[in-house]
Amino acid sequence: MVDYEVIVLTGSLGFATTFDNIYIKLVGLNGSSKRKCLWSCMPSFYSGAFSEQNSDCFCILSMFKNVLPLTEVDKEHRLLLPDMSWYAAKVEVTSPEGDTYHFPIYQWITNSDVHRFKEGKALRASQEKNSLLAKYSRQEELEKQQQVYCWEKEGIAHCMKADNAQSLPYDIRFSLTKTAEMTYISKHWKEDAFFGYQFLNGVNPILIRRCTALPDNFGVTDKMVFPDGQHNLKDEMTKGNIFLCDYKLLDGVQANTINGKKQYLMAPLVLLRKNEEDQLMPIAIQLKQKPAEDNPVFLPTDSEYDWLLAKIFVRSADFNLYELNAHLLRTHLLAEVFTVSLLRNLPMVHPLYKLLRPHTRYTLQINYLARDLLISENGSFAKFTASGGKGAAEILKKSLATVTYTSLCIPDDIEERGLKDVPNFYYRDDGLKLWDIIHRFVEPVLTHYYETDADVQEDHELQNWIKEIFEHGFLSNNNSGIPQKFTTKNEMVKFVTMVIFTCSAQHSAVNSGQYDFGGWMPNSPTSLQLPPPTTKETATEKTMLDTFPSVNTTVHAMATLWLLSKESSDRVLLGHFPEEHFSDKFPRKRIMEFQEELQRLSAEIKTRNKDLDLPYTYLDPKVIENSVSI
Repeated sequence: MVDYEVIVLTGSLGFATTFDNIYIKLVGLNGSSKRKCLWSCMPSFYSGAFSEQNSDCFCILSMFKNVLPLTEVDKEHRLLLPDMSWYAAKVEVTSPEGDTYHFPIYQWITNSDVHRFKEGKALRASQEKNSLLAKYSRQEELEKQQQVYCWEKEGIAHCMKADNAQSLPYDIRFSLTKTAEMTYISKHWKEDAFFGYQFLNGVNPILIRRCTALPDNFGVTDKMVFPDGQHNLKDEMTKGNIFLCDYKLLDGVQANTINGKKQYLMAPLVLLRKNEEDQLMPIAIQLKQKPAEDNPVFLPTDSEYDWLLAKIFVRSADFNLYELNAHLLRTHLLAEVFTVSLLRNLPMVHPLYKLLRPHTRYTLQINYLARDLLISENGSFAKFTASGGKGAAEILKKSLATVTYTSLCIPDDIEERGLKDVPNFYYRDDGLKLWDIIHRFVEPVLTHYYETDADVQEDHELQNWIKEIFEHGFLSNNNSGIPQKFTTKNEMVKFVTMVIFTCSAQHSAVNSGQYDFGGWMPNSPTSLQLPPPTTKETATEKTMLDTFPSVNTTVHAMATLWLLSKESSDRVLLGHFPEEHFSDKFPRKRIMEFQEELQRLSAEIKTRNKDLDLPYTYLDPKVIENSVSI
């Protein structure tokens, strides 16, 4: 008989403490210990506490000599009080020979069942020894997870099935309840240069693309946009100076009714030109998709309020499309698909589970709340946006059909949209650097566990993960380009890089500036109360004011945007792994290098921002959360 030193850490979360009896048993390849009660007369498992030598909650377990090497810890939580839960962080076991075994848990223990946790070394199924027992253990874990995390197959991309927020599993709920500056926007919202700037560095930087040929339905002529005759569209497009924003996804969408009054939502086309000062300037706006006499092309040479009102209709369309497509669908809903498939198909010991777990934090609950409070029939969107109600569902459905793998991978997306050399495009500059940093982190970590392409092909847990993402996230749409399986290491690394980028950096880019750009309502009206002008020379200041949304609509919208873009009090930033799932030296070393690279990028961004009138901060690693959690 020999003694092993056991340290049990309780997580530092609200209500993590338990006064219940905790039992533990260590299991090795050659035997197991007897069940031992980790009991003391003092509360042992309070929030943030860990058992250390000479303290009341320290215990020595007498074990068989032939238990090593350790493979599992069995923990039993014996409830003494009703509804008493315990958040267990990890267990560390040190053998008489000085070897330390790490058992990451980071879960809420809510019942008296026996819970089994693997030693922290990341392993694919094919790597585990004693394969029959290991296979059963992994399969048992996944079967339990799949009973908890189920697909709700209604709606747009499939989501997690839940009856209410309280029914969500403890492990994905919030632990804590979670002032933006708009002075610059209120001063510059009327300016053409700022209007163009927002397509690059505002909250919707994914719509604009270089224009090489005018759409057939956009009735713009050289005489309209270059009345002095010094330029022409053909030459300017050849030089790469013309850009297009097309809101065709909004065409035909039934606008909402707010306060009993019909609202208006256009599907505009916007043409922009890069001028000699490297500013992106709007040169033509058509507010409806079909050319007609009552659908004029508005120009900067029109009257002040004709041109300003046209831009206001564009900004309102941008808000409604951006919130549902760029923000809700392409970050929140996709992150939920990645998360649910992860929890259903990968056991805790899997290297990909360990890598992606930080990027799933709070996502399922924030999305449940979004569906319940924001986009439901009586939610906030129905109360203050033109796209609320039936329109939102239609826009989401249309948008999902246009989501491609290329558009989710920022290097491919920037190239496909022809934006590699556009000046002052800080979303692109910072985003590409972040993508590369994430890729340089993901590649060595995953290839440490997958030495060959065959290792990837033969990992059925990994293949089930990507298969469910394709089926439930993209509804088996082959045109999306989303892989249905992985055949090479490079394919796997690129996809995982995209997942991390989407859940962290991309969400920060489209979420964090909502109140910055939308808090000044005229810059991003959530709805408009009058139809667009059908002729020129009719708009006045009064027309503009009457077109803006009502006061109660505006107040409701501003409060929601402020809440959605507010930093969480317990956020976990990109690159931080507070839950130590990896115990292997190699990935832990790569995590440190990852953090160092992110720190260097943050310093670069801060230095650049000092010279900008309007600093671009949304992709600074110091503000990017690991996951979609707000």
